[in-house]
Amino acid sequence: MGAVDGGCSALLAEIDAFYQGFGEPRALTDAMRSSVLLIPVTDDDRLLTSAVGGLDWICAFTGEVEYARYLAARGGQEGRAFRTLLGGRIVDELVPGLPNPTGVVVDIAGRSPMAFPPAEVRS
Repeated sequence: MGAVDGGCSALLAEIDAFYQGFGEPRALTDAMRSSVLLIPVTDDDRLLTSAVGGLDWICAFTGEVEYARYLAARGGQEGRAFRTLLGGRIVDELVPGLPNPTGVVVDIAGRSPMAFPPAEVRS
């Protein structure tokens, strides 16, 4: 895996603000949409989603360190393929093509995971 620098500093700052209690939902969503995120794909290069609580979720990561943390939590599937996409492209192009309501969760195994439920990703 090569280095991934998606320019996620604005997103990480907004997530931090949210956890400190003064984040603004619109700024958080905008920052996610403008960040280049790493998303896992299956062996046949299809988007990997996870079902939790009756919804499907796309797990997205701000970088390879966060992705590696996720893989380790799932049993260490080292070398798992991924693609990098702009968050806006994920929610504008990928999510609408999926058969079920789908949200995006960023850095799910990290210190500060952030979920964007299906209604939020389309805002």
